[in-house]
Amino acid sequence: MRIITSGASYLDIDAYACCIAYAELLNLQGIPARAVSSAQPNASVSLTVLGWDATFDDYQPTPSDEFVLVDVSDYHHFDPIVVLDQVVEVIDHHPGYEHYWAQKLGSAADIRPIGAAATQVFQRWQAAGRLPQISVQSAALLATAILDNTLNFTGQMTTPADIEAYADLASRAKLPADWPRQYFLECQASIESDLVAALAADSKWMKPESNLPCIFAQMTVWDADALLQKHRPMIERWMAEQGDDWLLNVISIRDRKSCFLAPDEVSQQKLSHLLPLDWQAGLAVRAPSMLRKELLKLGLDAGSHCAPNTIVQ
Repeated sequence: MRIITSGASYLDIDAYACCIAYAELLNLQGIPARAVSSAQPNASVSLTVLGWDATFDDYQPTPSDEFVLVDVSDYHHFDPIVVLDQVVEVIDHHPGYEHYWAQKLGSAADIRPIGAAATQVFQRWQAAGRLPQISVQSAALLATAILDNTLNFTGQMTTPADIEAYADLASRAKLPADWPRQYFLECQASIESDLVAALAADSKWMKPESNLPCIFAQMTVWDADALLQKHRPMIERWMAEQGDDWLLNVISIRDRKSCFLAPDEVSQQKLSHLLPLDWQAGLAVRAPSMLRKELLKLGLDAGSHCAPNTIVQ
C-alpha cells in the first residue's frame, strides 16, 4: 500500500489537497493508495472546503507499506507515521532538501520552485491522461490549493504552470468566478474565530541556518489591516509566550502585501538582512506579499557558504 501523507504539525490546503488527489490518481492507475494523516487541517482548509466531504482514510500503516510525501521534504517534520527508509516518492516545492532526496530517490524526488505542490500533482494527472476522470472534489481541492499557495497568483513563486493548472481544475470543478474572494474571506473568518489555534497551527520553529527568527508564524487573510487593528495586542501576547525571537507574516490578499510583525529588534534585523524593510513600532509592510517559503529560500541562499544539510543514518 502507498501511504500518501505530509507534515507532522498541521495540514494546510496544499498538503490536504495533494494527499487526497494523488491517492485518487494512484488508485485509478491500479496502485493501491491511501491518504492518511495524523495532523489536523489548519484555517486554510475553510468551512466550504471541509463541506466538499473529501476525507482522509482511516487506515493504520503496516510494516510493508511505502510512503509518498507531498508538500514537505524536511524529514524532521514528516508525519510520525512515516518510516524514512520506506519513502519512495517526494513531491514538494519547499527549498533546502533537494540534494538529499535526489541522492536517495533520484527522479522520484520532484522538488522544484513552483507556486503550489498541487500544480505538481495536477501535472501527474495530466501526464497520466486521467484528467477526464478526476473527481469534482479533487479538482476543487487542487484548484483551491493553487489559489492559496500562489496568493491568488500574486506570489513571487507563481509560474505559468500554476495559472494553467488552476484554469483547468476550476473549470472541471465548476468553481464560481468569485471563489478567490469567497475563499480568503472564509479563511479570515476562521482565523479570527480562534486566533490562538490559528497561530499555533501555522507556526514553525526555524533552524539557525535559515537566518530567520526562531519562531515564524504565517496567516493568509483577505484584509490584514483589519485583522491587525482588531487583534494585534492578543497576537503579540501569544507570540511572546512562545519566545522572544519571533515573526508573524500576515499576508493580505486584497492589498497584495505582507505585514511583518516582529517587536524584537534582533528579529527585525534578521529579516532586514534579507529584505529592505522600514520597521515602524514593530511592523513592516512589503508589497508584493511574500510567503514563508520564499523568505526561507532567501535565508538559505544568504547562508549558502555553509555546509549543506546532512542526515546521519
